[in-house]
Amino acid sequence: MASRIFLLAAALLAMSCSHGVTASDPSHLQDFCVVDKMSQVRVNGLACKEAKDVVVEDFYYSGLHLAGNTTSKQGSIVTPVNVAQIGGLNTLGVSLVRIDYAPNGLNPPHTHPRSTEILTVIEGSLQVGFVTSNPENKHFNKVLSKGDVFVFPKGLVHYQFNSGATEAVAIAALSSQNPGVITMANAVFGSTPSIADGILTKAFQVENNVVDWMQGQF
Repeated sequence: MASRIFLLAAALLAMSCSHGVTASDPSHLQDFCVVDKMSQVRVNGLACKEAKDVVVEDFYYSGLHLAGNTTSKQGSIVTPVNVAQIGGLNTLGVSLVRIDYAPNGLNPPHTHPRSTEILTVIEGSLQVGFVTSNPENKHFNKVLSKGDVFVFPKGLVHYQFNSGATEAVAIAALSSQNPGVITMANAVFGSTPSIADGILTKAFQVENNVVDWMQGQF
């Protein structure tokens, strides 16, 4: 038995010498990595400050009970609680948002490139949905009431709309400390510099004046 183990170890060593071996640990190797806001280091994430300098406020945020201002064109406002608000979220892979909706308020079609989202309705009701990737582009949609929960898979275009006569509130958790957001209309029609009219007219099969009008909204 011992000789077999020795031969296996020798074979693995020979393979590592001829082909190279890489190893990683998928779990955390420290308790936390609170953001060092003074660091100039740029990595896939944010640099940690010294553990001795970490304080309890690095894991704390207050204000999510406060209603956001929904007087925007869309009639909704997102209040984020991610790594920018809580430095202690760095590397932990979670964050929150509060979303307030005026009557007929819309959180327009958007994606989170780095996160799945799970949303809970706290007040009011919402019409929600997401669309699968090409070529099916299947639309999953549902009306949610207070206490209902809905999941938007990572990277898929999704939205929420308050079709009710009263204000609505939702809390959503996201599987990234920095999930990112790409709002479709803003990205396509509000880019800087603008995407050329010829590209957009061909993509959307509309006239130049329609594209110019849409770009003027953003």
